[in-house]
Parts: sequence; structure tokens; C-alpha cells
Amino acid sequence: MSESIRSVVLVGVGGQGILLASEVLARAAMISGYEVKTNEVHGMAQRGGSVVAQVRYGPRVYSPLVARKTAQVLGALEQIEALRFADYLAPDGLAVVNAQAIVPVTVSMGAARYPQDVESRLKAAFPRMAYLRAAEVARSLGSIQAANIVLLGAVSRGLDLPSDAWQEAIRASVKEKFRDLNLKAFETGRCLV
Repeated sequence: MSESIRSVVLVGVGGQGILLASEVLARAAMISGYEVKTNEVHGMAQRGGSVVAQVRYGPRVYSPLVARKTAQVLGALEQIEALRFADYLAPDGLAVVNAQAIVPVTVSMGAARYPQDVESRLKAAFPRMAYLRAAEVARSLGSIQAANIVLLGAVSRGLDLPSDAWQEAIRASVKEKFRDLNLKAFETGRCLV
């Protein structure tokens, strides 16, 4: 068991499953014997807005808030959200980024532009990055809705939680009819990093 506090930031847009991913992560840490604190921000999530979940675990955790430049892992289900929250990642931290673009309302209305050079911006922002196609992987497994758990499997490679704790957390967090799919999605995600 690690004596240090681990901090993780998960980001995306409404409907991508960030809150379920953070629930699974928090459970896996608790099952592993850690104290866990979480924080979620999902104000305009139902309208495709930004969703952020912060999870901190360790022997003793006093605050759920992740300080800038301290997260061991940043997991992003949408690539621009990764850039928006890049400053939370520690200099040696791992960024796990889904290569998916979800165009915000401001862009579709013509009030803003979606950057064309996202991948190069990501590479510049994150020296340690796993850039994956979680949605495509999830679709190949049977449901694009498992993209969050594919991403979480990749995120798990940057953390010190045992595999059986993750599996138990998924079983406890996901409805029975989706358990096998999500367990497979998690293991597939782990293999991508």
C-alpha cells in the first residue's frame, strides 16, 4: 500500500460517463484499503457542457480538491477537455486522452472555432500521453457507451491499484446486464497503454 496521496482528474462532456468512471475509480481505491475523497463538477453537463471529476486516495486524505500540477493521471474522454484541464497534471504525470472531438454548441453556432491542430497541441502539452480511440474500441466490443471504461482501463496503468480491486469495483458499480461488457472494456483499455 502506497503511503502517498494519489490524485486523478477525469474530464469530458455530459453524457460520456465521467461520473461512472470516477465512481469505479473511487471504489477500487476503497477496496484497496485507501481513504478516498471525490469532487465532481457537472453544471451544464446535460447540454453537452464540461464534466470534471477529481479523485484523491491515500492512507489519509483531507480534501477532494486536486491542486494544479499535482495529478498523477489526467483521463480525458474528449480531447479539447484534456487541453482545458492540462494544468492539473503533474510534470511527470500520465495523460490518457480519447481521440474524440465533440463539437460544443458555441462552435456549431459559429461563435467559436474547434482547433484543427488538436493532436499536435496535445503532444506539446503532455510529454507522457496515451492517445487512444476509446469510442472505436468500445464500439468494437459491442457498445460505444463503454468508452469511459476503456479509458479507465488505460488510466489504471498510471495508478497503483490491484487488478482485482478494479474488477470488484466494476461489478459493484455497473448493472448486471452490462458487467461482462465493462469488464472486457476495462481489460482492453489496460492493454492499450
